[in-house]
Amino acid sequence: MPNTFTLIASSTVGSGGAANIDFTSIPSTYTDLVLKCSIRGSRSNAVDSIAIYFNNDTTSGRYPARMLYGTGSSATSYTTNTNYNDEYAYISGNSSTSNTFGNTEFYIPNYAGSTQKSVSIDSVGENNATTAFMSLTAFLYNQTTAISRITLVPYYGSSTILQYSTAYLYGIVKS
Repeated sequence: MPNTFTLIASSTVGSGGAANIDFTSIPSTYTDLVLKCSIRGSRSNAVDSIAIYFNNDTTSGRYPARMLYGTGSSATSYTTNTNYNDEYAYISGNSSTSNTFGNTEFYIPNYAGSTQKSVSIDSVGENNATTAFMSLTAFLYNQTTAISRITLVPYYGSSTILQYSTAYLYGIVKS
């Protein structure tokens, strides 16, 4: 890992799981943010999903968005220019191969700037079977305030984040 990555905070989900993973009071002293996650959800599917919210804002739109994804047997994409309120990444669901966790990286350049924020997501729901999801997503968060809080929540409301899931938030200084 480049020496320009600085660990800001980390989280490991404990016994019983968690409703979310929350990073608060993110300093504005870095150029970009990278959030690296290893997460398993409680939804009884091979694949689950995790949504990301900034500054506790669950109502502002993100647009446009583009996702490219594959399922193990097919690949497709979607694009939207409409206003919608959440963006998500794939993670392993609770019926995926035992003890596997989905891996996701969120990259947020210029997170402290006064312009709208672009976000890139690279995710995979691990599963040692025929069905597993992998995706690349890009979207524009339409707010101009600095991002000082990042919250990850299960995309499906009845799901939780399972024990041993981890998330590491890094700041990147322009080199």
